[in-house]
Formats: sequence, structure tokens, C-alpha cells
Amino acid sequence: MSDRLFFISLGLAAAALIAFSLVWPQGLGDRSPAPFGQPPAQRTPAMQAAMKRERDHANQQMQASEAAKAKTVKAAPTEQPK
Repeated sequence: MSDRLFFISLGLAAAALIAFSLVWPQGLGDRSPAPFGQPPAQRTPAMQAAMKRERDHANQQMQASEAAKAKTVKAAPTEQPK
């Protein structure tokens, strides 16, 4: 492949990636630039409430699991060294 063809195609690929990065969403909660951006779903009050419910439920499950684990460890007989 000639250098002229390689570097032209490399430059076009770089320009395409830069243009694509300008319109791609900037993360889960961030907006893209003005003509392409949509309001982020994670910042709506309904989504915030759903995320809080999910987080609270996960914390409750974790606490129940830890309590059950502690209860099991307490009730389990320990071996006495001889």
C-alpha cells in the first residue's frame, strides 16, 4: 500500500472518529451537544425515585443477608482444640 493512500485513509478515519465523538452521548447521565442531546433519563424525578427504591431494596436485602449469616455463625458449634 502506498504511503499516500495510507495517510489519506488514516486522516479520513481520524476525522470520522472525531465527528462521531461529537454526536455520541457523553455517558449515562450527561447530555450530548445541543442539536443531538436528549434530557438524560437518570435525572428525571421518576427515574430518581425508581433508583432510590432499588438502592433501598438492595440495602435491605444486604442487611437481612448479613443478619442471617451472623445468626448462622453464632449458632454453629465451634470445634474445641484438643
